[in-house]
Amino acid sequence: MSDRTGEHAPSEEKPKLKEYEGEGITVTFEPRRCLHAAECVHGLPEVFDLSRRPWVLPDAAEPGLVAEVIRRCPSGALQYHHHPPEAAAPEPPDSPTTVRRTPSGQLVLRGDLLVTGRHGDRHETRVMLCGCGASANQPYCDHSGPCAEPDDDVPEQR
Repeated sequence: MSDRTGEHAPSEEKPKLKEYEGEGITVTFEPRRCLHAAECVHGLPEVFDLSRRPWVLPDAAEPGLVAEVIRRCPSGALQYHHHPPEAAAPEPPDSPTTVRRTPSGQLVLRGDLLVTGRHGDRHETRVMLCGCGASANQPYCDHSGPCAEPDDDVPEQR
């Protein structure tokens, strides 16, 4: 995990996924990719509550609503799959693919993506990539470099 100083070695650990299974949807969470945009906790606080363990209760809302809020997660730390799989289509990628640089340097991508990293290729629909080279979780941003500082000209997202 980053100490936000930029003085840490890249992690060789495989990404850890936490899984929260509900009746019609399973939510997965990759903690190292979470950049705390808080889209989940603001979007469905009855499902995503950091003061509770487990912090994700997929059955606290309709599966379609849970999926909708998860698609707002800019880093892709939250993902979902419906079950049975034929119950609903997987998350559709944005089309056309978009790339946006934030004022602090991260690259925000949405679309049908193939991201190559230390642990091989991953198919993604939403990612926030490091734009400064300081992340220990390359190619993903972990806020350990210049992007650790808030942008003065960008209001905090709530």
